[in-house]
Order: sequence, then C-alpha cells, then structure tokens
Amino acid sequence: MKRIVLTGGPCAGKTTALVKIIEHFSSLGYKVFVIPEVPTLFSQAGMDYLTSNHQFFFEGEKATLETQIALEDQFMRIAETIDRPTIIVCDRGTMDISAYMNDEMWSEITTSVGVASEMLRSRYDAVLHLVSAADGAEQFYTTANNSERTEGIELARELDKKVIQAWSEHPHLRVINNHENFDTKINRVLQEISSVLEIPQQVIEERKYIVKVLNEIPEAIESEIYQTYLTSEPRSEVRLRRRTLNGISMNVRTTKKMLSTGEQVQTERQIDNNLYESLMRQADPYRDTIHKIRKTFIWKGQFFELDTYLDANSGLQILETKGIVDHESVNIPPFLEVMEDITGNTKYYNYNLALKK
Repeated sequence: MKRIVLTGGPCAGKTTALVKIIEHFSSLGYKVFVIPEVPTLFSQAGMDYLTSNHQFFFEGEKATLETQIALEDQFMRIAETIDRPTIIVCDRGTMDISAYMNDEMWSEITTSVGVASEMLRSRYDAVLHLVSAADGAEQFYTTANNSERTEGIELARELDKKVIQAWSEHPHLRVINNHENFDTKINRVLQEISSVLEIPQQVIEERKYIVKVLNEIPEAIESEIYQTYLTSEPRSEVRLRRRTLNGISMNVRTTKKMLSTGEQVQTERQIDNNLYESLMRQADPYRDTIHKIRKTFIWKGQFFELDTYLDANSGLQILETKGIVDHESVNIPPFLEVMEDITGNTKYYNYNLALKK
C-alpha cells in the first residue's frame, strides 16, 4: 500500500492527472483510491478562505486539517481490507494547508490538533508537485475550469512556490515541469508513481552542465547534502544521503539495480539516525563521502538542481535538469553561465566523483 500526494500550483493539471492515474494503474491490477481536495469541499459548503475574520479563518483551516487527516486515516483502514496492491492518491495533502497562512498560525493550528509538520510529511510515501501553468505555460493558464479559483497569474506563481516550500523537506518530493505537450507532463506523473511502486523503468538521462553562478538565484531552496556509497553487488548501487534543510536532517537509503533488460529498479527508504550510523560501517573504502550544497528552483516552468561541491571536489558547480524530455530546449537562467555540457559524461556521475583521488 502506497500513499501519494498529488499537489501543485493553480491550473497545474491535477484533475486530468488523477483521471489518468486511476485508468493506468487500475489496468495494472492496482486498487486506486482518490481522496478529494478538502479545501474545495469546504468552499462548496460555505467556508470562505478569503475572510478577514481571523477566528473564522482559524477554525476553518483547523477543521480542514482535521478532516484531511481523518479522511486519509479512514481510507487507510479501508485499503487494509483489499487483497491486492493499493494506491491512495491524495488530491493535495496536509502540508498544502500551511502554504495559505503565516508560520505562526500554522504552528498554532498544528499544536491544537496535536501534530507537527515533520509528522504530517511522514504520512506519505511520495509527493508529486505539478508546476502551475502560470509559470512557463501562461497560454494555458485559466480560472474558467474551477469556480473556486480566483487568483491572478502572479499570485498563482507565488502560491506554486509556497506549496513547494511547504513540502520541500519530504525525501521523495518530485516536481513535474510544464511541457510543450501536456501529455508529456501526465506521462511523467505516471513514471514517478511507477518508481514509487518499484515498477522497472527505462533509465532517463537528465541533462547536466558545469556552470558558473553570475548572480543570486531567486527563491531557491537550499539544503546541505552528505552522500555516501556503500559496498554493493555487481550491477547495483547503494547510497546513503543525509540532507539538512531548515535545520532538520533526513536520511534516505537508495538502491539502484540494473536489470538485464536495460531497465532499472530504484527503491528509496527513509531511515532513522541509528540505522544510518549502522549502515555507514558498510561505506565503500574506495570512495569519499560527497559533500555539497544544493539549491533547487523553478525557472520558466522548468525545475533545476544546482549542486556546489565541497571538500575533494571543491569549486565544482553542476546544474541538472529534472524531467525535461529529449526534444525540449532547456531554459538556462540568465544568472547562470554554462561552461560545459556534461550530459552522459560518466566522469561527472556522483558515483565516480566520489572515487578517492
């Protein structure tokens, strides 16, 4: 049983994606449950999220969170009665609520409900964020298909980034770009869910560039990463990653196994500090731990990761695209200068950068 959040900024394509998810994975033998978007249910029932009445807003948002948790828990219990693989897809999740208020009110609400942000994120196996059409696909942005949508295009972009920020500490957050063809965006959603379900996937080569940073990166999310490779079997790769964001560290164990068909199975598991320290004893003696600062950001509807390497690879800066298909051009931001295209150059794979000099 897997629980997945499908979220995103306004006019991102969630409604269409949900239909395709149900069709695709039902045909593969999965039972798919979809938890409806709770704020929309509340709005249709008379809740006014734009009210200036502070107490009304507080109680409404608190009730929204409580209802979201209750719905998810109820469907988890229902899913436990099913004798086949099950997916629970949440049309937005608990942390989405935090994007529509300040930190102080969110803290007050979670305290009154008896939960914490870290606990809420851990409820889900993966979070898929569909980028709003307001960022990079403006010609498709509209408020006509949702009577509850009232924001303008600038506010839509702002909300999009706030939602990403709310989920940024989840170890399996995947940002789904806008594309020239909307079907490509939907196919990426299906691919990411297939990865969570550990269904073999064709290896997709993201484009990579050695870059020089010219100016400050606007609205970037910054984290510190320590990545250690463990001894493993042939045709497989095992790594531990400790990522620290906003003062909170998360540990993830990732295994990649190449099949004879050329497909790859990748599994990710969040682990606690005790298991992390125990597994570190299996560190590959021929490789150093990779230490880097990562900045993630959206530019013209495309999602990027910029890694600045420290220690043995100090000074190296690598920009990596996320989910840009082969025929699409990369929107290189003006605050970065490309020094070299290293796509497919195995010398710059983290696994090889870690080799002791």
